Amino acid sequence: MSDSQSGLRSNASRDRALLPRIALAAALSGIALWLWRSYADSPAEQSAPAIVAASIPASAPAAAVAPTPTVPLVQPQQASLAATVEVIVGRNDTLDRIFRRMALDTADLARIRDLPGIRQSLDLLKPGDAIQVTHEDGEIRTLTRKVSETQTLKVVREQTGFAAQMINNPVDLQTRTATARIDSSLFESAASAGMSEQLALELANIFAWDIDFVLDIRDGDTFTVVYHQVFQDGRYLHDGDILAAEFVNDGKTYRALRYLAAGGQADYYTPDGLPLRKAFLRTPVEFTRISSRFNPRRHHPILNLIRGHMGTDYAAPVGTPVRAASDGRVSFKGRKGGYGNALMLAHTRGVSTLYGHLSRYARNLRLGDQVHQGQVIAYVGMTGLATGPHLHYEYLMNGVHKDPEKVQLPAAEPLKAESLQSFHAQSAPLLARLALPVNLAASAH
Repeated sequence: MSDSQSGLRSNASRDRALLPRIALAAALSGIALWLWRSYADSPAEQSAPAIVAASIPASAPAAAVAPTPTVPLVQPQQASLAATVEVIVGRNDTLDRIFRRMALDTADLARIRDLPGIRQSLDLLKPGDAIQVTHEDGEIRTLTRKVSETQTLKVVREQTGFAAQMINNPVDLQTRTATARIDSSLFESAASAGMSEQLALELANIFAWDIDFVLDIRDGDTFTVVYHQVFQDGRYLHDGDILAAEFVNDGKTYRALRYLAAGGQADYYTPDGLPLRKAFLRTPVEFTRISSRFNPRRHHPILNLIRGHMGTDYAAPVGTPVRAASDGRVSFKGRKGGYGNALMLAHTRGVSTLYGHLSRYARNLRLGDQVHQGQVIAYVGMTGLATGPHLHYEYLMNGVHKDPEKVQLPAAEPLKAESLQSFHAQSAPLLARLALPVNLAASAH
């Protein structure tokens, strides 16, 4: 056999070996082309055909493998959803600040504030208030806020603009009677009887003209309180007003009955119709102890000499509110020698009171302003000649200093004859509750 014949046979054998591979590559190319045409000819909403996977021998030539067509992915567009958020009002917050902080549309706020009759209810914010807002990308849909315990303001976006309505949330008042014996403190005893701390403080304020709740309380003292509890939709909210109270201090019984006059003014009176409230508070500050008493010949701890201490010092933390002892007018405000920051009030009947060592004054309080009994006028400090934070309090009658702890305080005006009949009618059922046996008074009614 010649060399040329041998070469022809070798080429023919190699061609026969390649034929299956070429056929397989051609088949795969055909499948790929069919898939591409099927996808291109199908409607847009029809799902893409399944990709058929084929096994390719490892020895197949790379050029024989057809590329797989890329199927474009279409992302569906979703409509924006409304979001509801609740904002708790912080100190110095305004609605404008809240809207800007939350990236809400301030133009919507302007339109809402222009709605008739709601601006004051909308803008009067206090720290801790809650505001609920539903919006879409900052555009307001609804805005809701509780204006008071019994009213909620709701603003809704309608087709023609914003509309506001005031929703009434009525409360249910239930009367409860509680009693307790003091073993350690008023507040602990009140808590054991199911009373809140705020209610115990109110009880102390009612009898504050007759009982010093720092110095006069004794173990074994007892008290009974008739008061409202406030519910809304069957849920307890908080304790309400004290309607009647009895306090037995060191064997002496004091009673107080709440009377709501025709003009809407409420106050507390004895069963005979005499006011418990005196014309002056016995102590104008909540204090921890008396650090120095009235003493005309006291040895001054800083000056180291005999200088009369013409008032009473009540130790209390810096910042404790100081209240006006009675209705009056601001007659002095400023620095006053060893008193530091001081304030003086002029009252009726020639009485004046002085408050010294103050850290600061009540906001917007000016010389000549009229103040009311119990109004916060300043805050405890230690300015001037003071060894620690306390209030220095003086009581003067026609310019003469009197001992604030012992001076006979004038009473407030008693009920007039025409009001006594109404008072006795209101107080009769309350007196009956106070007369209940102790084991019954401790339960809710």
